[in-house]
Amino acid sequence: MSNQIIVVDPLERPDILRSLASEVRVRILEHLTRKGPRNVNQVADELDLPQSTVSSNIQVLVDAGLVQTRSEKGRKGSQKICHSTFTELLIAFKDREPAQAADTIDVAMPIGLYTRAEVSAPCGLCSPEGVIGLLDVPDTFLDPDRMRAGLLWFTRGFVEYQFPNNAKLAGTAVAALELSVELSSEVPGTAKNWPSDITAVINGREIDTWTSPGDFGDKRGKFTPDWWKLAGSQYGDLKRWRVTAEGTFRDGQRVSDCRLADLGLNDHRSIRVRIGVKEDARHPGGLNIFGRGFGNHDQDITLRLVRG
Repeated sequence: MSNQIIVVDPLERPDILRSLASEVRVRILEHLTRKGPRNVNQVADELDLPQSTVSSNIQVLVDAGLVQTRSEKGRKGSQKICHSTFTELLIAFKDREPAQAADTIDVAMPIGLYTRAEVSAPCGLCSPEGVIGLLDVPDTFLDPDRMRAGLLWFTRGFVEYQFPNNAKLAGTAVAALELSVELSSEVPGTAKNWPSDITAVINGREIDTWTSPGDFGDKRGKFTPDWWKLAGSQYGDLKRWRVTAEGTFRDGQRVSDCRLADLGLNDHRSIRVRIGVKEDARHPGGLNIFGRGFGNHDQDITLRLVRG
């Protein structure tokens, strides 16, 4: 695999450190990095470990974002293929004092305040109090009550948000743009293994496509209300994108060549953020966006501009 480096701040990603606090998991990671993609049985045979041990430990690595999986057809049905997402992992402690003094401009956008929506059913919106409008009717995404949404989902299409470009209004240079949102795949019911290619676009420029591993319903989301059925989407993965002069990074790992200058921040009074599943996606597995009152992270979609 090509050289992939992930830089981890242990105070921000303690889950990664916990996932590495096991000799078995370190052996599995090292093996996948050297040997390339393997199914669970191959890893178990080659490392002389029980299949159940390998399966449970790989899931820990998947949850931490250090391993990704995909389903492929095998001789006896489908099989899960696992591969490491990096070749080098660096632990770096940030200088906390400058970080506290860093000049940033933050805007939190409720997930229902999109300015454009083109979605296909199954689809819907919920507030922490109940369902908004009609389920599986795309026109419901026009309902004024959408501003109260804490969860929305659709199969294909996109929602687009228009953030104020407060740095341009203030005449301030920008060194980095950061975007944070909790996401998962979407399937009727839930399915842990249901990949979906979710694309993020800023000011018309595609910054990244992330393959969500599934639609999670194995346990209730930390902030998901009790009235929402456990068989429904419960939580997602909090994805953090950072666009700088060097490129685009997702969760600390460089994922594309899209640079800050490509976004044309100086040319626009607003910043358009589009999140969706493209018609030609390799894994068109739908999309859930979790906002306040749902999921594991009680937050809106957050856009941060770091002053230059």
